[in-house]
Amino acid sequence: MSALRSAPVPAPGPEDHVRGSGSAPVVIEYADFECPHCAALSRRLEGARLRLVFRHFPVRSSHPRAWAAACAAEAAGLQGRFWEMHDLLFADQARLEDPHLWRRARELGLDLERFESDRRSEAVRARVRRDFESGVRAGVVTTPTVFAAGRMHSGRFDPDALAAA
Repeated sequence: MSALRSAPVPAPGPEDHVRGSGSAPVVIEYADFECPHCAALSRRLEGARLRLVFRHFPVRSSHPRAWAAACAAEAAGLQGRFWEMHDLLFADQARLEDPHLWRRARELGLDLERFESDRRSEAVRARVRRDFESGVRAGVVTTPTVFAAGRMHSGRFDPDALAAA
């Protein structure tokens, strides 16, 4: 991952998905559930001592199921299971079609009718669009893109670059 430029860090808000210690350094990640580099970054960040803020950046031109996956994660989030769905989606990116999304929802014990209704709702689409547009405003052009210590890092993940930040 290479530092591209100094960039204003888009501040985390109350609607963001956040995990990690409140006292840890904040890392804001823009990612696409169908992007293999995003999945690799997700695996490398597991257990890291940081406060991770996840934002959707589905690149539909190269990842046609990314939008549906983002909506599925948001629908799971409305039932309190965003991070679990996040992890399942990145763990098996080859299976992002509807039957596989429903299987994951069942595995998580979600109300399937609500999941299906929520993932197709305007509110969920607006949420994914909000994340994407915030990324565009911040200069994101590819996934994964990470903001750490006031710097934007984009592309393939280099653990040393992020650690240095």
